[in-house]
Amino acid sequence: MSVKGAVMVPHPPLIIPDVGQGQEKKIQATIDAYHRAAQRAASWKPETVVVLSPHSVMYADYFHISPGKGAEGDFRQFRAPQVKIRAAYDTEFVRVLTDEAQAREIPAGTLGERDRKLDHGTMIPLWFLNHYDRDYKVVRIGLSGLPLSLHYRLGQCIRKTAELLDRSVAVIASGDLSHKLKEEGPYGFQKEGPEYDSRIMDVMGRGDFGELFDFTEEFCEKAAECGHRSFVAMAGALDRTEVQAERLSHEGTFGVGYGVCIYETAGKAPERDFLSQYEKRLREEAEKRKNAEDAYVKLARLTVETYVRTGRKPEIPAGLPEEMYTKRAGVFVSLKEEGKLRGCIGTISPVRGCIAEEIVENAVSASTKDPRFSAVSAEELDRLIYSVDVLGDTEEISSAEELDPKRYGVVVSRGYKRGLLLPNLEGVDTVEEQISIAKRKAGIPEKAGDIRLERFEVVRHE
Repeated sequence: MSVKGAVMVPHPPLIIPDVGQGQEKKIQATIDAYHRAAQRAASWKPETVVVLSPHSVMYADYFHISPGKGAEGDFRQFRAPQVKIRAAYDTEFVRVLTDEAQAREIPAGTLGERDRKLDHGTMIPLWFLNHYDRDYKVVRIGLSGLPLSLHYRLGQCIRKTAELLDRSVAVIASGDLSHKLKEEGPYGFQKEGPEYDSRIMDVMGRGDFGELFDFTEEFCEKAAECGHRSFVAMAGALDRTEVQAERLSHEGTFGVGYGVCIYETAGKAPERDFLSQYEKRLREEAEKRKNAEDAYVKLARLTVETYVRTGRKPEIPAGLPEEMYTKRAGVFVSLKEEGKLRGCIGTISPVRGCIAEEIVENAVSASTKDPRFSAVSAEELDRLIYSVDVLGDTEEISSAEELDPKRYGVVVSRGYKRGLLLPNLEGVDTVEEQISIAKRKAGIPEKAGDIRLERFEVVRHE
């Protein structure tokens, strides 16, 4: 036995009649599709239903798998406390899945449960499934801020666990699409919203899961989606498996995208090894980048790779451009992994003897001391993308009108608090966004007007 199939479904609370109070009729196509998906899942007679929910316990660097014998929840927060859902957990599946993930060095397990109650991202799919089948146990998995590749790997662990335990398994990828489809919607409009929904429904409708890796973090963030990582983990559970993909519906009536698709397994398909194909492409791109890197980026890479592998900083090499030995400047070193920021540390003004020394110190800090991230591991080194920004002098300005987010970085100060944002960052298109982010970094209240602004230019090496 193994994974019999999977469904991609949304989780709008108002789809439950006691919550919607008639509003749910405006998304009747989604309701009808949801019932069809639930019926199909029930037809697989799953012993275990794995629910991937973005509203379960979520950590930046850890996949939480709900522990214990079971849990329950209700729709009290949506003014329908009378609607209750109970789930008995498959404790054996959880144990083996956790062991399998840890054996592959995937940070996943049952630690850190903050709220035992079922979340609505789990309850809504089970509410529909319970119309047609109740003879199953549940495994509830939260998502993380880790790269998409690790979500796919976790899905592979689900598939392997099903095989090891000889379980019949159905996977539910719970997730809404963009939350920014309409100006009158609850989250407003962003052009990336409809673009995301169109792209994701095309990819998921064809079952061509390799294209899920082509959605950048910045694009997904602007689209304000919540299901992408669920879909990637589900794809991992269907790794190297032929599937019959069926797109049932897509609606955006309330300004939030709801998509429903079914994937029924149909035998082995070694060519559908999407993660291997993606990682091969990453290696090829990394090799091209390495060959094209200038001396500034090469020094940052050398520093990180040396320090992560040996715990020592490298000696400043000979043969660098003269200015790297003789000039002093503030420097920021930024690391990205699979399009997602992995570390960024820098100095507004120089604190070392020369630019080369500044790069070495800040490269070590970006890879091991950025408080937002765990230290870079040796396994990640080949996937990292580097950029080095050499800062020009800062100059005080009298108003935001003197800023340009593509040309100038900004320093926002209020008392002893000071926040900096580099220029020309993907996803930061307006001065307002630039100042807002710099305020957050400094811990300055969003509405504070008594601020001091400085601007600077950079030379970016990447």
